[in-house]
Amino acid sequence: MMERRDFVKTAGLTTLAAAALSKQAMAASDKKFRISVAAWSMHKAFFAGEMSMMQQPEFCASVGIHGLELVNRFFEAPQYGYLNRFKKACADNDVEILLIMCDDEGDMASEDKNLRMQSAKNHHKWVDIADVLGCHSIRCNSGHAKPGDKEAIKRAAESFSALSEYAAQANINVIIENHGGLSSYPDDLVELMEAVGKPNFGTLPDFGNFPDEVDKYEAVKKMMPYAKAVSAKAYDFDPQTGNETKIDYDKMMNIVLDAGYDGWVGIEFEGSRLSEKEGVIACKKLLERYQ
Repeated sequence: MMERRDFVKTAGLTTLAAAALSKQAMAASDKKFRISVAAWSMHKAFFAGEMSMMQQPEFCASVGIHGLELVNRFFEAPQYGYLNRFKKACADNDVEILLIMCDDEGDMASEDKNLRMQSAKNHHKWVDIADVLGCHSIRCNSGHAKPGDKEAIKRAAESFSALSEYAAQANINVIIENHGGLSSYPDDLVELMEAVGKPNFGTLPDFGNFPDEVDKYEAVKKMMPYAKAVSAKAYDFDPQTGNETKIDYDKMMNIVLDAGYDGWVGIEFEGSRLSEKEGVIACKKLLERYQ
């Protein structure tokens, strides 16, 4: 297993990257938040073989976005040389790497302690990779437990506490998105946040991903006090108004901003009528109303 000692972290960003980030910071200084894009917005192109992860920074630049959220399944070769080449591609396109969305690394709430603690260890390599890339967080899944399962919350708290302690060594956050299981039920997720209680453990509220019986606006409101990132889910847009057709962005963004959040808001387009690029551009235009 790849551990932190296997990485030799570079002394910092290159001069080019530092200058790029400085320009971004100046441009964003008068904004309420900054707009990024989740690599999952490009998943159709990726799975069709039309776009590699190495090309994603260029995609960001083409739509005027300077923050990128990665997906662990998209890494072609997560070795040190590859990571440095990817960092350079981002720097060349004036793109900041923000976080890695991690899937398929086990069940953090498993009834088998060995399995859930192994799941926590399975995430170590992504903490290390996030450290090399300069990310602030890795996004994890809460586990396969049913909502309302108090024992599962206790089990998840054990594995997430261990993972958060490991990640704290690199100043990396461990964050949970509402992404199925108990994480899509805000009261359960808040209970997990409180049970772990570590400063580098938080949420990534997604505007979608809630079951029908959950009020997504109230759910995001409950998640926001712990938010270290925000995911602006979008499916389609009214051609006349530019509004998202399934989510009230006025209501949702007011919840985000009223919570005092001023970080990155990441576009995650999952629609079918528009192309992925068109959908990202439409969502960017919508979010710019609130900056």
